[in-house]
Amino acid sequence: MRDAIHRGSCLCGAVRFEIEGQLKAPDACHCSQCRKTSGHYWASTDLKEADLGLEGSENVTWFQSSEGVKRGFCATCGASLFWKPIAKDVIAVAMGAFDTPTRTHIEMHIFAADKGDYYDIADGLPQRPQ
Repeated sequence: MRDAIHRGSCLCGAVRFEIEGQLKAPDACHCSQCRKTSGHYWASTDLKEADLGLEGSENVTWFQSSEGVKRGFCATCGASLFWKPIAKDVIAVAMGAFDTPTRTHIEMHIFAADKGDYYDIADGLPQRPQ
């Protein structure tokens, strides 16, 4: 049986990606940086950067949001797509950017102590304060 192929894109389609195989269960990050870049909280799946097939990479703009992390977004439509630790060969891909069913569910909440005051985390999943 062939592994599943997961495809996604930014809002305007200038950046497209493809990942083959089962996706790692995503986490939901509630830190202030993720909330500001996404407009709410950030849910993403982690993978080896080499496993990400990327089309339109020239349309990805990178912003170094902290000493060790950069964030990638579409230069045309502004869609937040990637979170990348600078010194590692992994990348996080935004769950909301997938076009196809991911067959995953959020595994845990991180930086839950920093969540916005306008919502509750009440799904019963593990919550890490940081």
